[in-house]
Amino acid sequence: MSNSCNLGDPNNPDHFYASLKEKLEATHNFPEDYQFKFIVLNEEKKITEIYRVFDDMQFTLKTRDSKNAKYTSLSITAFVLDAEQVISVYKKVGEIEGVMSL
Repeated sequence: MSNSCNLGDPNNPDHFYASLKEKLEATHNFPEDYQFKFIVLNEEKKITEIYRVFDDMQFTLKTRDSKNAKYTSLSITAFVLDAEQVISVYKKVGEIEGVMSL
């Protein structure tokens, strides 16, 4: 399961999400487990905000701190129904300041 793809111009959100949806539908067989990856400052408040996005979903979590413990990497595997749900998660997490989605 590979989640990386060339999504065009990230400065044009409409194009970005339309391209992401197209690529997700071409490369995944929804419904399925989908792996989300995020990097965030190692602050409990930020990490909790990300967890809240997944409140209504079945998911597993792996975390890993950077060498100096300044950042935390989150790998969250969640059961999603379709590409729209994946995009919804990315949009919600994107509203959290300081989070990098991979």
